[in-house]
Amino acid sequence: MNKKISGVIGSVVFLFFLLCVNTFSIAEDKYVAFLSLGDYTGPTANTTIPADMGCEDVFKYYNDKGGIDGVKVNFIGVDTRYEIARGVSAYKRLRKTPKLLVVNVPSTGMGKALSSLLDGDKMVSITVASGEFVAKPDRMFIWGQTYQDAFGAELDWIITDWTKKGNKGKPTVGYISWDNNYGREALLGGKEYAEKIGIKLLSPELFPMGTSDHTPYLTRLKDADYIHAGTPDPTSPTIIRDAHKLGMTKNVQFLCDTFGTTQSGGVKAYNEATQGTVVGSFFLRGDEAHNNAFAKELWTTYRKKPVEEMSPLYLMGATYGSNYIAGLKLALKEVGYEKLGPNDMYKAYQKLTGLDTSKGMQGPCAYGPTSRRGTDTLRFYRVEGNKLVPISGWVKCPDTVSLHKF
Repeated sequence: MNKKISGVIGSVVFLFFLLCVNTFSIAEDKYVAFLSLGDYTGPTANTTIPADMGCEDVFKYYNDKGGIDGVKVNFIGVDTRYEIARGVSAYKRLRKTPKLLVVNVPSTGMGKALSSLLDGDKMVSITVASGEFVAKPDRMFIWGQTYQDAFGAELDWIITDWTKKGNKGKPTVGYISWDNNYGREALLGGKEYAEKIGIKLLSPELFPMGTSDHTPYLTRLKDADYIHAGTPDPTSPTIIRDAHKLGMTKNVQFLCDTFGTTQSGGVKAYNEATQGTVVGSFFLRGDEAHNNAFAKELWTTYRKKPVEEMSPLYLMGATYGSNYIAGLKLALKEVGYEKLGPNDMYKAYQKLTGLDTSKGMQGPCAYGPTSRRGTDTLRFYRVEGNKLVPISGWVKCPDTVSLHKF
């Protein structure tokens, strides 16, 4: 009987020991958090989903290696459907997440709506490409280049192309995009830059999100020599598809911004129509994206699919994920894990100036004490056959933000 009692007591003690060890182990795990107020089922899901996949996979990569000085990153993704109210609600619900250091806000309007709340929490946030966050630097950093500076680089390319073709005078440029913050943003500084370099910019054609037929808007741009087709893929290639039906692509050079037609999306879906389209991108595209060693390793390891199926937007997300890792390294070195908070990440982000944080997926990081651009460069590609072929290296964009009064 005594032996049985002793055995039971021994088993209880052993289980208690295991429980204590397990509890201690859990307590010893060190995590920081990254919150993305993503759009996974809304109008920009085709951009946000691959981007957040790239970001999450960067965190998986470093977590699998034991973390940064033993600190791992918890990726939290919330589907806001590109709706401002949902984004604000989600942040309010999750703002007290332990060791939350950065919030990803993939909408200009949402970023502006959350700005004061994020500032009050001393939170670092990253967002798409609004020039206002660059003109009035605070805790909001942008993923790469601003819409207007990218548009300015497009206008520079247009002047060069126009001259190279032996044309005299200056070209006429049309602009078509969504009728929202994103669609208008490139003009806030971009319009002033067009005037500065002598380009005639036609009245912008802005259409509601969800528009299926763009021909009424395109017909008003029939006198353009070049047309900027804004909006993310799949909308931008459908604009060019409609222009092709009108016969406009024969005489008009179409250009897309960073989120425009992709090799696996619009180029594949509307191959004939998109031929010759030029895309200005602040991250690698086409085969250059597929051949980037880090992106390729991430994709094949964590998505387990052929690299040809990888969207270039995956690299954009992998870049802002890599910026988080670079900032975390600096912040941990400065204050250690226990004292680490978002304000330490804010200070760290400002020290990333000139670093290749993205392993070549993007140009050098341009974050600094007074700079909120993720990079100040752009790369141009042209649709040839079924590929986006590079036609430039990293080109420094003009500062158009300073030309506009925000």
